[in-house]
Amino acid sequence: MTTKVLLADDQDLVRAGLEMIVDARDDLTVVGSAADGLEAVALAERFRPDVVLMDVRMPRLDGIEATRRLVRAGNPARIVMLTTFDLDEHVFAALRAGASGFLLKDTRPAALVEAIRTVARGEALLAPTVTRRLLDRFADRLPGPAESPRELTGLTPREVEVLRLVAEALSNAEIAQRLYVSQATVKTHLSAILTKLGLRDRVQAVVYAYQVGLVRPPAAG
Repeated sequence: MTTKVLLADDQDLVRAGLEMIVDARDDLTVVGSAADGLEAVALAERFRPDVVLMDVRMPRLDGIEATRRLVRAGNPARIVMLTTFDLDEHVFAALRAGASGFLLKDTRPAALVEAIRTVARGEALLAPTVTRRLLDRFADRLPGPAESPRELTGLTPREVEVLRLVAEALSNAEIAQRLYVSQATVKTHLSAILTKLGLRDRVQAVVYAYQVGLVRPPAAG
């Protein structure tokens, strides 16, 4: 099956370079190319791509707001942000908006292609440790924890426990060891968590756990 990719960047040369890299692979194809956020949203609704490579800073509508609009509209595309700097507030805002991860613009072509394939499979592009570092750094930008979030009441006690451990940046293997269960059982719990909470992937699970106060950033100092 061919993975459909939409490119969104305000620099023509960047889009041309990305298109050459993506279209050179038999299992990937570029279905659209947008020069700003508004065009990206329109093309994503028209072509329903599997993956969107979204620049953070674009005219008319930036990549973060474009991501937010696509997620709110229920567009199934997985969105990967393209940025110059990692661990900055733009990446933080993009993850909160619903992005599945980010790539630096100097990423090697082979790594870019593998990243597209990874998110197209429904997997998180970012390691939970990276996500947590971002959230720890910008925790003061998060809303205060909700009191007994309604969504959490739909999770079993074990699922809440798994969600907390995911947010603490543990791998499936580490969670399995901590809870004395198999990795397959952990995957089953994680799948149920994502479904019940309406989350896209593991990265969004970490963001959610922070937003509702299930985990807290380390105390300053």
